[in-house]
Amino acid sequence: MSAASPATEPAKRLLLAKPRGYCAGVDRAVIAVEKALELHGPPVYVRKEIVHNRHVVETLRERGVIFVDETSEVPEGELVVFSAHGVSPAVHAEAAERNLRTIDATCPLVTKVHKEVNRFAKDDYDILLIGHHGHEEVEGTSGEAPDHVQLVDTPDDAASVQVRDPSKVVWLSQTTLSVDETMERVDQLRERFPGLADPPSDDICYATSNRQIAVKAMAAECDLVLVVGSRNSSNSKRLVEVALQAGARDAHLIDFAREVDESWLDGVTTVGVTSGASVPDVLVMDLLAWLAERGWGQVEEVTTANEKIAFALPRELRQATK
Repeated sequence: MSAASPATEPAKRLLLAKPRGYCAGVDRAVIAVEKALELHGPPVYVRKEIVHNRHVVETLRERGVIFVDETSEVPEGELVVFSAHGVSPAVHAEAAERNLRTIDATCPLVTKVHKEVNRFAKDDYDILLIGHHGHEEVEGTSGEAPDHVQLVDTPDDAASVQVRDPSKVVWLSQTTLSVDETMERVDQLRERFPGLADPPSDDICYATSNRQIAVKAMAAECDLVLVVGSRNSSNSKRLVEVALQAGARDAHLIDFAREVDESWLDGVTTVGVTSGASVPDVLVMDLLAWLAERGWGQVEEVTTANEKIAFALPRELRQATK
């Protein structure tokens, strides 16, 4: 009787989500800061983080960018760039009072939501803004019409928010939310306010939606999903949640490959990899190389969309480069 042959280990698979990484708004904002450095030289001031990614911020800081929390920290007359997340009219006014030269790198999709706020406020609607408390984008959007906007973050918020006239209420949203979670809030609100109006077009940006769809397409096959992105990146954190909800056994958010805990790989056959909309692809390539050294060298790309959107640079830079 022949000896039993040893059991062969299942082949290791690595699924790579596409689309992933930089969206058009992030690309535009980062290039805007780089162009400002080229045209004006350092220092260039940036209010808040230009995008929510540690690697991007640290790289720009090394090149002479000074990140500040408030416009008041920028010396009078200096150049300041407003981040992709957008700012309120009050911030623009303060910059003008202090004679600051400004470059507005607000993502055009965030600007679209600002315009929606102004439109509905002009018509005297109560605006229920679905978003995360304290997020820079929410602060800028709310600041467009603070007397009309109320933030709805949690289920409790949706259950307790009050409006003046249930026939004149509209919901808008932060652009980087989970599509599914946002619609849960909308359903809650609509139970209370059946006349709740919808945004004129989707507020959640195409890139956020596309990255969530790509993760959903592969998550059920994955023992582990690794999302490259920073902890203060709303859309990156949502990708971890979406992966788990869509069937991944485990999922983690990391900034760099070195942050992977090797114990996460115990018993893992299939690893899924994606990245948030503010993540340069070099960080994903570093992670793929790290995983290849541990046996996950065969990469299968899971493609659910091909993105071809690009945004023009901010007006101030277009004028300066003519």
